[in-house]
Parts: sequence; C-alpha cells; structure tokens
Amino acid sequence: MDLSQIPSPSYVIDLGKLRENLSRLSEIKERAGCHIVLALKSFAMWSLFPLLRKSLDGVCASGPWEARLGHEHFGGGHLLTYSPAYSEQDVDELLPLTTHLDFNSLSQWARFRERVAAAPRSIQVGLRINPEHSTQDRALYDPCLPGSRLGVLAAQLEGQDLAGITGFHFHTLCQQNADALESTLAAVEERFGRWLPQLEWVNFGGGHHLTRSDYDVERLVRLIGRFRERYRVEVFLEPGEAVVLDAGVLVSEVLDLTENAGAIALLNVSATAHMPDVLEMPYRPTIQGAGEPEQFAYRYQLASPTCLAGDVIGTYSFPQPLSVGDRIVFQDMAHYTMVKTTTFNGVKHPSLGTWEPENQQFRLVKEFRYQDFRDRLS
Repeated sequence: MDLSQIPSPSYVIDLGKLRENLSRLSEIKERAGCHIVLALKSFAMWSLFPLLRKSLDGVCASGPWEARLGHEHFGGGHLLTYSPAYSEQDVDELLPLTTHLDFNSLSQWARFRERVAAAPRSIQVGLRINPEHSTQDRALYDPCLPGSRLGVLAAQLEGQDLAGITGFHFHTLCQQNADALESTLAAVEERFGRWLPQLEWVNFGGGHHLTRSDYDVERLVRLIGRFRERYRVEVFLEPGEAVVLDAGVLVSEVLDLTENAGAIALLNVSATAHMPDVLEMPYRPTIQGAGEPEQFAYRYQLASPTCLAGDVIGTYSFPQPLSVGDRIVFQDMAHYTMVKTTTFNGVKHPSLGTWEPENQQFRLVKEFRYQDFRDRLS
C-alpha cells in the first residue's frame, strides 16, 4: 500500500483482501448449503455493497436505520432484523423493509403479532432463543450469562402458542471457531429440540470467524449439513467481522514527540473516538512495522490528541526512532471500528477510502468536514 497516496487520517479497505474473504465465504455457502448475510452492526460501508452482494445473500440489521440502509443500498436478498426490544414506530418502519423479523421475548411477539400479520407483505417471524451455554470468557460479550436480557429461555416456551413463528435465532459466539458452534448446537438441540421440527429456518447468528486462517471449515460444513438434514430447515449465518477480517487499516500520523517517564508519540487519531474497542474490550491493535514494548530499540507510548487523560492506544517499539510526520498504520480496523467512531473533542474524523492492489491505486470515498461535525447536533 503506497502511503504517499493516502490522506491522514484515513480508514482504507484493501479490496484484494476483501475479495479473498468473500471468495472463502462463497465456498462455505456452496459446500454447507447455507445463507450468509452481512451484519451491518460490524461493517456498514455501503459504497462496497455492490461488491459484497456478489457473494453474500443479504444483510442483518439491529433496527430501522440499519434495515433502511440495507434495503436502499444492498439491493435485494434477505434482510434479517433483530432487536432486544421494538417500539411501535420501529415495527411500523420495519414492516415495509425486512424479510425476517426476530423478537427477543414472547411479550414483544404477543404485542406485535397482529400488526405483523396485517402487513401487506409476508414476513418471516423468528424468536431469539438463549441456549444458556457460554463459550467465552468475557462477560461483556456473553449473552448466555444468568440474568441476560438476550433471548427466550426454553422453560419460557413451555405451553406457549408459537403459531406464526417460523424460525429461531441464537447468537452466542464472538470471534470463535467451529468447536464453539458445535457445543452450542448441542445445547440448542438439548433445550429446544422439541420445537425445531416445526420451524422453516434457524439463524446461527454471528461471531463465526469464518475467514481466519485456522477456522475449521470442514467441521462447520458437517455441522450445518447434519442440522439441515435432521430438521429440514434453512440455515443462516450472519458474520460481520469475518467479512472484512484483516481487510482494513487506519492510517495515522505522528503530530508530536514528548517525554514523561519515557517517550510519547502524539498521533492524529484517538482511541476513544476512532478505535473505541481499544479501551472498551480492551485490546491491543497491531501496527505495521512495530512490535511489543521490548522487541525493538525505540519504545513509545502512542497517545491521542483529545482531552481524555486515558486516551492512550498503547506502548509499542520500533526499529527506528519516530519523527513528526511519520505514518503509523493500524491493522485490521474495518470491523467494529468504523461503525463506532465519534467526533468527540472535534478531532477530525478519518476519511474513508479503498486500495486496489491490482493497479496500486487509492480511491477516496468520503472526506469528513466541519459541517459533518456541526450537523451531528443542533
């Protein structure tokens, strides 16, 4: 990637890597006989939807605005919507847009079932279920913990009239392999197996790291094939991260170098505004050409230009000393980064662009200006 072509700061999507990911997803779809849709909550750069829809079957949304984005810009295919709770206005806005509408509780289904039945178009209705089976260590991302608000428990379905419900939806994984899906499916079948033969489709949710190099595709294909054959249902997967895994970078620049118990490099990007998962998860992003704090000779704390004292990205080492104007390239910044950015402190929002490796060309898709910051509020 020729950094001299790229304005700083910018999010840049590598179209070559994106096509590689999409090719792998197409292969999985064909072999497993399932549908794969894009989770807009993870990646919603709609200028790339024409490329994505060549391989994906649609999108999944978390509410009316994402559904409208998918309806207007993805163009056709499945549009699956799920939210932990809907208002009457939400449902009225969604009925003309979504193909599947998933409810989080039996009370929400009871409240809106007549409204859905009276819609002028046929809509597939689903329930999110809670398998009560945790496969991860981080409570922040575990919807199966006791007290979770996400999904209906099997005990709550006993004796209930499920007429009109055509599918189940579970989403319990986060950056995980097919072994976690296998144990989750066992829990789903154990707790909800009596209702599965009544269904037309089951949504396995997101969190499947399908495009990671060590992902067990063979196991996934077997699991989906067995499930489809046993229950005669369509199967959906709704990855977000896997679609753009390792396909995006954040290009930043050193603004200043200072000292306080060690060297500090001030960048033109912010952890809290431009890559909030660094502080929320937290996690340590990979930087092109940099290493762990003691790996190379020159060590720097990388920090941000906002007023938040804790707006620090982390400590890294470099083979050469940094200078003002040097470019710092953060890797794997497409998913759950661009969608979560803010204009906190009025720091300039990174531009959006694409890199085409076939002709070594950068294309500026969008540049953010003062008016974008101003118009967010009034």
